[in-house]
This record gives sequence, structure tokens and C-alpha cells, in this order.
Amino acid sequence: MTNEKTIQPINGYLVLLLSLIAIIGGITLFFKAHHILAIVAILIGIILGSGFVLVNPNSSRVLLLFGKYVGTIKSNGLFWTNPLYSKKKISLRASNFDSERLKVNDKLGNPIMISTILVWRVTDTYKAAFEVDDYQNFVRVQTDAAVRKLASMYPYDNFADEGLDEDITLRSSVNEVSEALEKEIQERLAMAGIEVLEARIGYLAYAQEIANAMLKRQQATAIVAARHKIVEGAVSMVEMALAELNKNDVVALDEERKAAMVSNLMVVLCSDKDASPVVNTGTLNH
Repeated sequence: MTNEKTIQPINGYLVLLLSLIAIIGGITLFFKAHHILAIVAILIGIILGSGFVLVNPNSSRVLLLFGKYVGTIKSNGLFWTNPLYSKKKISLRASNFDSERLKVNDKLGNPIMISTILVWRVTDTYKAAFEVDDYQNFVRVQTDAAVRKLASMYPYDNFADEGLDEDITLRSSVNEVSEALEKEIQERLAMAGIEVLEARIGYLAYAQEIANAMLKRQQATAIVAARHKIVEGAVSMVEMALAELNKNDVVALDEERKAAMVSNLMVVLCSDKDASPVVNTGTLNH
């Protein structure tokens, strides 16, 4: 037997009634001085009572007879089985697993801290009970291994300015990374009869030793990008100003005056502080 076998045992309420009848009958016979029959009836009632098994909703019982797999009870209710059966309880409910924060290296070799949140449940009780030693511990170990592998496949962030332009990153590509993580964990847990319902990254950050340096780098990148936009806008405004002056014949400027005007406008527009105007009360030549 290498696959799960679902069985439907005897209704426990019927056997409970028979067990009570046997015990009550035995007591009655005892008072009537039929001691041997009384003992036999009471023993039968006790033996019948030892075979009861209660299965709650979304739970199961794996039955073994002297080390041999008999089957799995998945129906909920009160049942009666062979008193010699050993019964192992396996929950079929969805379970959450929040892994510890692991320190791993991403694709670029940067140390990062990462953890995952996993939602899983048992679908094959035979594999969960007999293919692995402890299926709950198996989930924890294999999830950590899958997270380590996933972190090494993708970079934490996209460094396009250094020529490291990646389509998928751990920080920005949430859906793609979650799908890859779920697939990786499912492949590892399939041998234990476990289905992965959801897997996603719960925590992601640079490791402490490089966190400050990476924060400064991100700030510098943002400042450079902002300055780039400011310069593009300033150049456009200067071009528009010169074009409007020439179009309306407001003032005739030679190349030297144009260069001075462009320089002054660029300083005013690109400065990160408010400019202090100076009024020229003389002529353009002074």
C-alpha cells in the first residue's frame, strides 16, 4: 500500500448501544448469581467500548493493524473499528506557518533578511504519516530551504544605473516572486502529501551591516533622478524664454548676452534655495 485508502467504518452509535446492553446485562446476570456469564458479558461490553473513534470535522484517523496500513477515516462522527487498530490523528485543516527571519544572500551577493508566510494543508494522509518522519517539521525545514533558494535567484532591488537591470526583483515583483516561491515549496512538499494554498514573503530588508549604506545609495539615486528632471525642465524653460523674447522683439541680445542670461536662468531654476534678486539700475553695459 503506497496510496491513501479512505474507508467507512461501522456506525459507532449502534455499537455503543450494544456495548451498553452487554454491560447492563452482565451486571444483571451478576446479581442473579450467573457470575461466569456476567463476566463474559461485561468483558464483551468493555472490548466493544475500546474500539470507538471520534473524528471531528476536517480531521482524520489513520488506522494500523500490527504495523500494516488499513485505511484512513475522513468522515466526521462517532465510529467503531477493530479494537486492535492503532489510530493516528492527522488534521486536514489549513495551517499557517510564519518562518523565522533568515539571513541569506540575494542574486548580487547582498546580505538580506527574509521570511515567508505559508498556508498549507494535508491532502494525502498516507504520505504525511509514512513518507516522512514528522510532516510538520518537514514543512518548516523545506520552507526555509525554498526561501534560501528563491533569495539567491533574484536581486533585492533593481540597479539599472550600474547596468544591472533585472525584470524581477524581490522588492518590487511581489506577484512573480510569490508564484515562484509557491511553486518551489509545492514541489518540495508533494512527497509528504501536502498542498500549498498560499506562499508569500512576510518580511524583506537588507541585513543590518549594509542597511545604512543601501539607504544612502537609494537616497542618492533619488536625488540624482530629481536633479535630472529639474535640469530638463530648466533647459526647456530657458529655450522658451529666449524664443519668446526673439519672437516679440522685446530686446536684442548678442551671443554673449544670451550666454549670460542662460547662465543666470539656469542658476535660478536649478538652485535648491530661493534666489535673491539683484536689481541693475544701470545700463546693460555696466
